[in-house]
Amino acid sequence: MPSLFSNIAQNLELTAAAKKIFSYLLKAAILILAFAFIYHQFLNKNQNLHQFEVLISRISGNQVIITLSVVILLMGVNWLLESLKWQYLSRRLANISVWEAIEAVFCGLTWAIFTPNRVGEYGGRVMFLPNRKRVHGVFAMAVGSFAQNVITNLTGLLATVWFLYYFSIVNNWIVLGIAVLSFFFLLLLMVFYFNIKWLVGLLNRVKFLRKYHRFFDIMGRYNFKELLVVIGYSLARFFVFTFQYYLVIHLLLPDIHAVEMIITVVVFIFIQSALPSLDLLDIGVRSFTAAHLFLYITNQQIAIIAAVSAIWLINLIIPAILGSVFVLKLKFFDRTA
Repeated sequence: MPSLFSNIAQNLELTAAAKKIFSYLLKAAILILAFAFIYHQFLNKNQNLHQFEVLISRISGNQVIITLSVVILLMGVNWLLESLKWQYLSRRLANISVWEAIEAVFCGLTWAIFTPNRVGEYGGRVMFLPNRKRVHGVFAMAVGSFAQNVITNLTGLLATVWFLYYFSIVNNWIVLGIAVLSFFFLLLLMVFYFNIKWLVGLLNRVKFLRKYHRFFDIMGRYNFKELLVVIGYSLARFFVFTFQYYLVIHLLLPDIHAVEMIITVVVFIFIQSALPSLDLLDIGVRSFTAAHLFLYITNQQIAIIAAVSAIWLINLIIPAILGSVFVLKLKFFDRTA
């Protein structure tokens, strides 16, 4: 738990100076781990980005500059939307400004790259909340993650059904069966999301969890309107990073049909979201998945892998590097309420 640092300090009766030294050591450890992972993956192993450079060298310089500028701008829009969503979710816990929300989100991205399934993002983000609200913040953030998963599953399953039918990958009756199952699954998912207080009720029925009710009851406080706003932010983010994929792939492979490309991108995002991974090792999984999935619309696997690697760099690695600045602002032993 985020408050663990304060408990350690109290139990060891650390002096103010010792706390400051311990805090500096923790920040240094986070930054060293983050940059070690980035160096290991980006500088030593990733040849796909080099291939991307080779491919764009054959394209008009102005076209490359304009496209990549828009993609980088959209990266900022993507994380700004996530920051606004986080500010909106955390307003029941603390009044934070848009800039503080941006700092928290980018700091969380730095933590995320060296933790499995991006769990470090939770810790990095909630550390910008008052000490006594940090555990609550984990569950508030879980609501936002749930909303993003609802959008990914909704668009992903619909795109998958179309993909299977359009390319005749399986029998039409099987496609129909998958469509029916997907409909009921999505209906259940939507009902459960807009009644997330049911989850609080289920957790309260577990005896050993009941005593932690004060932490997870935050999930049940969001009403329908608030949950709708959160899912709206999630949908906007989905459109943004889907468009990023479209722009980069279209830059390298302009002859691919736009609708086919977008549907395949949505299926790719859906599959990728279901695979457990580590951000820095994730690029290998992304490349393998994309290379095989896009075979249905193009045989230019190298270009697809290069495009996916470029998006990975822009959307995850650059923000993680920027977020390292905000790691220095963390207050591990903040005692504010």
